[in-house]
Amino acid sequence: MRLIRLLGVAILLAQSASLLAQTKTLTLDQARQIALERNISVAQAQNNIEAAQSGVLAAYGSYLPTLSANAGWTRSQNERPGNEPVYVNGIPVVAGTSGRTVASQYSAGLSANYLLFDGLSREGEFTRASSTSVAAEQTSARTRQSVVFQVESGYLNVLRNEQLVKVNEENLRRDRQQLDRITESNRVGALSIADVYRQQSQVAVDELNVITAQANYDKAKADLLSLIGLDVYENYVVADTTISSEVSKEEMDSTIARYKNIADLNQRAIAARPDYLSATEQLNASQAGIRVARSGYFPSISAFAGYGVASPQLETVTRYRNLNWGLQLRWNLFDSFRTNEQLQSAQATQRNAEISLVQAERNINVEVKKALLDLDAARKQYDVTQKGLVSATEDRKIAEERYNLGAGTLLDLMVANANLVNAQANKVNASYNYITSKRNVEYALGEKSY
Repeated sequence: MRLIRLLGVAILLAQSASLLAQTKTLTLDQARQIALERNISVAQAQNNIEAAQSGVLAAYGSYLPTLSANAGWTRSQNERPGNEPVYVNGIPVVAGTSGRTVASQYSAGLSANYLLFDGLSREGEFTRASSTSVAAEQTSARTRQSVVFQVESGYLNVLRNEQLVKVNEENLRRDRQQLDRITESNRVGALSIADVYRQQSQVAVDELNVITAQANYDKAKADLLSLIGLDVYENYVVADTTISSEVSKEEMDSTIARYKNIADLNQRAIAARPDYLSATEQLNASQAGIRVARSGYFPSISAFAGYGVASPQLETVTRYRNLNWGLQLRWNLFDSFRTNEQLQSAQATQRNAEISLVQAERNINVEVKKALLDLDAARKQYDVTQKGLVSATEDRKIAEERYNLGAGTLLDLMVANANLVNAQANKVNASYNYITSKRNVEYALGEKSY
């Protein structure tokens, strides 16, 4: 029997060691790095950069000559009927017997073309492609900032729910101890059975609250793992020693001093925000589009040169050479108002880009303002919840002592205990709301690059 028990203990220890080996700790910095590597939005933004850069390469290529080569073989066959007269000066002449003529032609050539002038369309295309590429890079940078902020918010939400689980578990532990005391007091006749039933009902509610809090924690962790691109079925422990739920007064004061000048913060955000810089580049691209559209009113000039060989026989194909070169002027005098349509469309695109740039500035101003208001509110909430927690803790102690002495009722104790749980939960929420609000200000400023 003793051997069987030892074997069972060994198996349990081995299973526990295996579970610990499979558990992975996920810090906030690791979560950010993994998200930047695996997040779908980040990958799509990077693909857009590569596509835009290919447009820049094509714009470079428009300044280079085009070169083409050709080779061909042609075989022709002619058949003629015989003994049919052919009239020459009104006199019938017999064409002769029927026959068939077969001929072959071999040819090869090389040609080059270089565009000298196209109404500045080439320059406009280059400017538009360059601005589009820079806009794609800035959009990607803002996407990375957005994903990092989402990861930080999700990570802090996991830590918040973990603390709420601990609050509910601690409350359940207290109420179970209280139930044990009440049950023992009832057994010796000091308390009524009604108090036992009330406390049992409260313990059942506490157990339900623990189950709900644990489910919220598990779902928050699953959302975080999905956001950063990890398998939600793997076992991860979300923990980071650099994040504290306690916020010191010195830290709050330094944060307030850092963000007290809202006008300066707005200017910093406009100068740093990648989405505003992207809108600026999109405006530049739309202005270049007008130049491209207007080029249709001007002629184009190109130079060309060609070299070719041709012969009925492959062996003599290099003996018959042809070399040509020259200039070509092309001017579309009337194109059924197509150029006018393109110009009007390009001008409308420019006006829309100007509106988008103004709106981007407005959005930045309101986002910075709201982020600062949220930070100030979170700071005040944190101060209030600290005071409320101290008061609720003392109130519960007094209620418990009065109930144990028989001077208070169980209902008073339950109310005091519920107030304590709410105060603890409010403290946890206020702590992580402040941390999240502070990171939201950094996200609104857009000064960090990842």
